Amino acid sequence: MSKLWFSLYDRGVYKGDEPSFYETEDISFAQLIEENYPTIKKELENYLTQHQLQTYFNSSMVEEHGTWKTISLEWWGIKFYENYQYFPKTLSIINSIDGLVSASFNKLEPRGKIKPHCGDTNGIYRCHLGLEIPDKIPVCGFRVREEWRSWEEGKVLVFVDAVNHEAINLSERNRFIFSFDVIRPEFKNKSNYICAVAMTSLFLQNRAESLGFLYKLPLKIQNVIGTLLVPFAFMAIRVRNSLHSIKYK
Repeated sequence: MSKLWFSLYDRGVYKGDEPSFYETEDISFAQLIEENYPTIKKELENYLTQHQLQTYFNSSMVEEHGTWKTISLEWWGIKFYENYQYFPKTLSIINSIDGLVSASFNKLEPRGKIKPHCGDTNGIYRCHLGLEIPDKIPVCGFRVREEWRSWEEGKVLVFVDAVNHEAINLSERNRFIFSFDVIRPEFKNKSNYICAVAMTSLFLQNRAESLGFLYKLPLKIQNVIGTLLVPFAFMAIRVRNSLHSIKYK
């Protein structure tokens, strides 16, 4: 069994032995999402008639600012109740997936590139459902380790987010996917901890410019600071969900 890994505590390249991609024929949640592809795509299309997706907060992950845009339903356990009204059928579908902790619609604009990176943890399967795919590799596709694959409309790619990966869309049209994260079975009892550590990491990434001095400290000190922040992230997720459930009820 793999050891739980977090980028918050290890700045190096993740060296786990998981496959680059998992075949989806025997993965029940992947089959469920693929079966409901038309419904999920239709709700995004309806949303885009009157709304726009928002630029992803960490601009350092893309080669050109503003080319990666998203809208979230859930993000490491944080529930975006304000967006539920636009995607009721999609929400009903994903709520039946045991261990789901994140779900969002993602747009990569023409000539957009998401830089090579390791994700926040190996504790999840990250999954991409192709919704609107303008081309195949080498023009538009996704790399995990050394393996490139094309997204396909109505098909799910499954991988471990910690493994080094990148995405490109060198076409002249937008690429849309539905991305969702599911806790791996061997880490199921650590779901809340995984979400809290990932949120701590993302909080520090979001404050990187104003708190840049933190990344100049020795790694051991950075790890201590991160560890101290994790309980606050744990509580913040619950408090925010409680308050927003009342506000948007």
